[in-house]
Amino acid sequence: MRIGIAGAGQLGRMLALAGLPMGLQFLLLDARDDACGGQVAPLITGALDDPEALRRLGRECDLVTFEVENIPAAAAAAAAEFCPVQPPPEALAAAQDRLHEKRLFEAVGIPVAPFRTIDAAEDLPAALAELGAPAVLKTRRMGYDGRGQRFVRDADEAFEAWQALGGVPMVLEQCIAFDREVSLVGVARASGERRYYPLTHNVHRDGILATSVAPHADPALQQLAERHVGAVLDRLGYGGVLTLEFFVVDGRLLANEMAPRVHNSGHWTIEGAATSQFENHLRGILDLPLGDTSVRGHAGMVNFLGTLPDRSAVLTVPGAHYHAYGKHPRPGRKIGHATVVADNAAALADALARLEALAGVRAGN
Repeated sequence: MRIGIAGAGQLGRMLALAGLPMGLQFLLLDARDDACGGQVAPLITGALDDPEALRRLGRECDLVTFEVENIPAAAAAAAAEFCPVQPPPEALAAAQDRLHEKRLFEAVGIPVAPFRTIDAAEDLPAALAELGAPAVLKTRRMGYDGRGQRFVRDADEAFEAWQALGGVPMVLEQCIAFDREVSLVGVARASGERRYYPLTHNVHRDGILATSVAPHADPALQQLAERHVGAVLDRLGYGGVLTLEFFVVDGRLLANEMAPRVHNSGHWTIEGAATSQFENHLRGILDLPLGDTSVRGHAGMVNFLGTLPDRSAVLTVPGAHYHAYGKHPRPGRKIGHATVVADNAAALADALARLEALAGVRAGN
């Protein structure tokens, strides 16, 4: 069985590493011939928005999946001419456009922050008046890790942000005073089996995930999040991992965005869960029995951005595991992470504080 992965960054790399013990073979596609996934599996070079490149991947593989959501659905459908593609291209179409994503959430009954569509600069004053200030202006496409968005406090600032973001179609969102950010990683088989990991509490800095902690023990929110993720899985006829990020507001969940793939906030599952998100994604897309998603005690993750901390220092932290992606250092770039597993919440908090200090993460939320 040969699995094609569109995208050969760290997520493609970790998918391949998870699948090798299962006897799976992999072929990766990426526009960069030095993509880090190519260090662990064969790599072919081609643009991810090129249908012919996806057709080649489909011809040479038994099934195709992807590690990023900025692949045009039409390109993913080109691979489907030759082999199954999971998650389905429809999931890509929804996730890569913020407006389509919000409409999907609303269609299946998942609350979102109030928003207005912005097709031209002339739409800004009325939208801002309706939503109130401050608000968040976001490009509809190609926005992740804090990119493609600006906070605005009045019409003049909104117009400046619209110009700075390229004058492309956007959405304006009401700025929500949330209590915390959480995510839920779910996984599905096409034949119907579902599993959900514990809710994860995430802290972002400058729009990029800094730390994750699991479990975020709140049975009512866990049940609600599972219902929301399950509704999207049902709607899309899904196979593989799907992650939804939420704002917690006065005991309610507001959906922020979804990722139809393995997700940074689920990296703790590599050592912290009975079955990692990467192995379960492969099980899901291949319609194999899903693995146990329970957490092993208390688990967390710290991202390494821009530079890698000293390996020896990280490994002196009790329960810590060091992951380097084989990527060239660059300011703000995700080039590795550490996971940590502990017996109790206090020990986990202590270990995470030590790892954050080594990673140069600023203190506080």
